[in-house]
Amino acid sequence: MSARRVVVTGLGLIAPVGNSVASAWEAVCNGKSGIGPVTDFDASQLGTRIAGEIRGFEVTDYLSGKEARRYDTFVHYGLAASHDALSDAGLEVQDEKLDLDRVGCAIGSGIGGISAIEKNMLIYQDKGPRRISPFYIPGAIVNMISGILSIQYGFKGPNLAVVSACTTATHNIGLAARMIEHGDADVMIAGGAEYATTPTSMAGFITAKAMSTRNDDPEAASRPWDRDRDGFVLANGAGVMVIEELEHARARGANIIAELVGFGMSGDAHHMTAPPEDGEGAARCMRIALADAAVSPVDVDYINAHGTSTPLGDRAESDAVKAVFGDHAYKLKVSSTKSMTGHMLGAAGGAEAVFSVLSIRDGVLPPTINLDHPGEGCDLDYVPNEAREEPVDIVLSNSFGFGGTNGTLVFKSLRN
Repeated sequence: MSARRVVVTGLGLIAPVGNSVASAWEAVCNGKSGIGPVTDFDASQLGTRIAGEIRGFEVTDYLSGKEARRYDTFVHYGLAASHDALSDAGLEVQDEKLDLDRVGCAIGSGIGGISAIEKNMLIYQDKGPRRISPFYIPGAIVNMISGILSIQYGFKGPNLAVVSACTTATHNIGLAARMIEHGDADVMIAGGAEYATTPTSMAGFITAKAMSTRNDDPEAASRPWDRDRDGFVLANGAGVMVIEELEHARARGANIIAELVGFGMSGDAHHMTAPPEDGEGAARCMRIALADAAVSPVDVDYINAHGTSTPLGDRAESDAVKAVFGDHAYKLKVSSTKSMTGHMLGAAGGAEAVFSVLSIRDGVLPPTINLDHPGEGCDLDYVPNEAREEPVDIVLSNSFGFGGTNGTLVFKSLRN
């Protein structure tokens, strides 16, 4: 492994709880939910009629109307979060000292342009193949956020988009960090974006019996580890961060938010959609990340959990934490910001990585809201219902996805 260290210098976020890092973080710290009735289409026929939609977002703040019409909505969200992260990082492409050959992009999506697929299928059926837009394919494929971003800014470094279901953004950030560590790039813009609250997407999750049906009380529907949890709430958005090599960041006087010290990956080899009941794959992933970070389990302060609000997944993750941390599991803090944002699928790990480094920056543990009666086996400190102010030095951010794919990031305050 290279000795090159990786730090976080910029953050961007589009989420159901806010369309900026500042507004979303404020909402999360105040325990505010972004879940509400579906408004993007008529969901009256669906068993689940609630979601974490993005409200008040103006794509023309980032793209011209003509250009925006070429891309699926998930691309809009990803580009917006990326632009904000770059602005936050203070990266100036006009700066002659910035080598654009060594700046890259790794921004993925779990489902990608499913909205464009649905719309163009209807056009094909109703009006025939000649009416399909020539921008349909390039505007809907998963790697287009990275592609368009590199074109807009002239970034000529690594350009990719890893797709691994709900672990997508976490894998993109972790693999981007590896590229910096090994010298393939000095700066990477990394994360994920999603627009999945579409008719067929929601119908598919509903028939899989994965989603909450608490339609009459949407803000209370996402309730990780609670006795009465009944599934996750689908959500949209994007979470992106600028990461760069430590000395590169210092040389340009960047504001360093935290250091990314560890990354772990594993596979469950178990089931398409369900984790092993004991959370063995998740536990292995966390152990790999801690070893990569050279961090002892007893030094971890906080875990931003995957915590989706599914009966099996929440229990498995809790058991995995106990297996990795032993007695320390009952001393560290574990919370799920999905209780407020809903599950942003391929964007979830990006948003939660942003919240993780903010917890280090501000010394705030975001809460798990709607946790009124912990379920069986859910006996850790999940920071129920109210945020806490206390010093945070080392944080894990967990993401686990369909297909048994797991990812863990380890962030740390920069001491020297």
